Amino acid sequence: QVQLVESGGGLVQPGGSLRLSCAASGFTFSYYVMRWYRQAPGKERELVAFISSSGGITDYAASVKGRFTISRDNAKNTVYLQMNSLKPDDTAVYYCNTAISFSDYRGQGTQVTVSS
Repeated sequence: QVQLVESGGGLVQPGGSLRLSCAASGFTFSYYVMRWYRQAPGKERELVAFISSSGGITDYAASVKGRFTISRDNAKNTVYLQMNSLKPDDTAVYYCNTAISFSDYRGQGTQVTVSS
């Protein structure tokens, strides 16, 4: 079965960095687009970043462009989100996501808290 397991979240001061990882299994990872979403308490889910199956195409929400970088290692079945210059507004649970045969899959999420 499809499994996505996020890791790497934590508490970081404003201006700091974190690298999130999402380990995938149960499907042919290199065939599928991957996304990172986030959801903060009381807010709508936000698409943060997208990466094509080969990794050659990426896109970002305006709120994170220039600060976050999505990447993938198809040999390791893992997608990453490098987050730099973190702000308190980046505080949220971060989820990786993929869509396979019209079904959406996501992991359990990893909490990112940006606070001094």
